[in-house]
Amino acid sequence: MINAVGRDIPDEILKQTGKQPFMGNHHFDGYEYKKDGPVTKCVINNTESKMVDNIREVLVKCGIKDGMTLGFHHHFREGDYIVNMVMEQVHNLGIKDITICASSLGKAHDPLLEYIEDGTIVGIQSSGVRGKIGQAISEGRLKGLAIMRSHGGRVRAIESGEVRIDIAFIGAPTSDDYGNLRGIGGKSNCGVLSYSMVDADYADKVVAITDCLVSFPNFPAHISMTKVDYVVVVDEIGNPDKIATGAAKPTSDMRKLMMADYCTEFVVNAPYFKDGFSYQTGVGGASIASTVSLAKVMKERNVRMRFGVGGLTKPMCDLLENGQVDALLDTQDFDLSAVESVINTKHFRISAGEYADPFNKGAVVNKLDYVILAALEVDVNFNCNVVVGSDGVVTGAQGGHPDTAAGAKCTIVISPLIQGRIPAICSNVTTVTTPGESIDVVITDYGIAINPKRQDLIECMKEVDLPFKTIEELRDIAYSIVGEPERVQFDDKVVGIIEGRDGTIMDVVRKIKKFEFSEA
Repeated sequence: MINAVGRDIPDEILKQTGKQPFMGNHHFDGYEYKKDGPVTKCVINNTESKMVDNIREVLVKCGIKDGMTLGFHHHFREGDYIVNMVMEQVHNLGIKDITICASSLGKAHDPLLEYIEDGTIVGIQSSGVRGKIGQAISEGRLKGLAIMRSHGGRVRAIESGEVRIDIAFIGAPTSDDYGNLRGIGGKSNCGVLSYSMVDADYADKVVAITDCLVSFPNFPAHISMTKVDYVVVVDEIGNPDKIATGAAKPTSDMRKLMMADYCTEFVVNAPYFKDGFSYQTGVGGASIASTVSLAKVMKERNVRMRFGVGGLTKPMCDLLENGQVDALLDTQDFDLSAVESVINTKHFRISAGEYADPFNKGAVVNKLDYVILAALEVDVNFNCNVVVGSDGVVTGAQGGHPDTAAGAKCTIVISPLIQGRIPAICSNVTTVTTPGESIDVVITDYGIAINPKRQDLIECMKEVDLPFKTIEELRDIAYSIVGEPERVQFDDKVVGIIEGRDGTIMDVVRKIKKFEFSEA
């Protein structure tokens, strides 16, 4: 069946998953449903301890068995130790057919490949994956379907009961013996625990894993003792120094800095740039740099930001320190400066549900004026791909990309025209992650394209000195430089699905026909 972004979703996949094809951003507006609820074990005996000696023992206490779904969060990014630590013990217990439902997975989790190959893990549900797990999925080595969801989509799936997490594991920088958890105050701080809040609310069993046990009460708790079944102390839960890795690092690339300047010039000339505007950037180098250049213009023009939101970086936190923004709404910290900023009383923690869940009564993304994002590919219909590389290998994550793009009044995507000799602006993206109806502007180092549906933006930019082009012109320039690449050859076998944030199927991921392993 052809969906709203023109992708052919096989009938057998619709039947297998029980899902609908994507029908457009607002298809489910006004939809009513009854939220799911967890199995809850009451604690009344005041002599009962929640402390457990080790992960193996806590797995047994939680009743680990074949076929369960385990929940994890990724606030430590490439410095995370929790997933590997838990799955090693699951494997040692001989448990099979596990589905991992994580907010994201990265190269830090390459050791899971062994457990995919031996049947310990049969399902992956995540905003995305990188490294050897993505390679395994693309080769068709995962027994079940990989399901890629946005951050808001993950909350929706859990709250609606589509996904039932049997045991959730929360890596907590500090915890007391009764399970009051905080993302700060220990030796391995990650700032916030926003992605794990839905796990704490809806998982049947919740296990806190910490390397810093503190005295009761560990208040104000980011996650309450009322949600936590057991507490385990380990030597280390993660390496905070590896939070700011990969895409989350600042850039010194002159092309990206130029695109950041283009972005700022566009933002300040759009109608939403005025006192009280709201703003979010992704973690791409150019996106982060755009915040720095925007701060200078804000100061010059005496314009204040009402709130910044999302995954936060030092430039956003500097706005708070300099009194240029009233509040930061935080779901994830992308560097240690952002982690340290959490103690500021105007730096607020919000859950992933408050941030981006399309099935609640109103998420923060709906109040955004601007969001600045990155992409692996953008096509002439403004569809974006942020999950599957141009070689057909799963290598990225949706994160909040589809959520913020759908909610913001002005969605800007920044991408170099050519990435690694591959055109980033193309006729058709390899896989659609975010639909073109959500994207308003695409900024490259060779020019800027405004979505024709935004005639209001086109009109207000007529006198602005920026290199405007059509999206087709940008595509043609890219092809003239490096040629039109051959399309990746896929098998018919579907190895994964890209969910729309509403749970419909945006696209499918097929097994690649030819695969050459690379240690790149």
